[in-house]
Amino acid sequence: MKFKLRIWRQPNALRKGQFEEYEVDDVGPDESFLEVLDMLNEQLIANGGDPVAFDHDCREGICGMCGIMINGIAHGPKAATTACQLHMRHFKDGDVIVVEPWRAKAFPVIKDLVVERAALDRIIQAGGYISASTGSAPDANSIPVPKPVADVSMDAAACIGCGACVAACPNSSAMLFTAAKVGHLNVLPQGQAERFDRAVLMVDAMEAEGFGGCTNIGECAAVCPKEIGLDFIALLNREYLHGKLKGAGSRNA
Repeated sequence: MKFKLRIWRQPNALRKGQFEEYEVDDVGPDESFLEVLDMLNEQLIANGGDPVAFDHDCREGICGMCGIMINGIAHGPKAATTACQLHMRHFKDGDVIVVEPWRAKAFPVIKDLVVERAALDRIIQAGGYISASTGSAPDANSIPVPKPVADVSMDAAACIGCGACVAACPNSSAMLFTAAKVGHLNVLPQGQAERFDRAVLMVDAMEAEGFGGCTNIGECAAVCPKEIGLDFIALLNREYLHGKLKGAGSRNA
């Protein structure tokens, strides 16, 4: 298979970028999209060129590092799939494939396809953990958690923090990410002590980072590689409103 890649090249956040075109051939249908970028970079390096910078780590759909727009879709055309797990059999021989970084004010470009996603980390730092002192660790089976509650928590905890929801949202909202991080703790017994503080602090942190507001368009859930649903945004809205009415928003509230 042979492809023409139209890739966004940008030296840093302060310099203007532009699309540049490259051709890659002898691509197998079972190659992953990142492996094709590897092949391109090998060609560029062999010819004395600058390789394309892109994020990657586990390449198993777990870490969330491989965040890129492929033909205008976060992570590419296959639903519930990260870019590293997207195989070239989902494209046609001879296709022109457009590759861009996440486009969001809160995700400044570092170089080429690499963006700074530390804003998501700062949202978690605002309250995405349990800090209430409970003494020594209790036996895991001593706190009963109903299976439906555990299932909801696990669904939310599946979020890998890739940022696809932000990139796909016309408002660059991080509501689905924040909702998942709040939801997977707030439904559990261990998360109740800081439940409303957590919701208020994390939403406030999200807004401070410059993410846009949620207008329920639904693009976030449509591109989420872990299929996290909009019901978690509804849960977050309830938790946030309740927290505000209670005057939550600090660890001493």
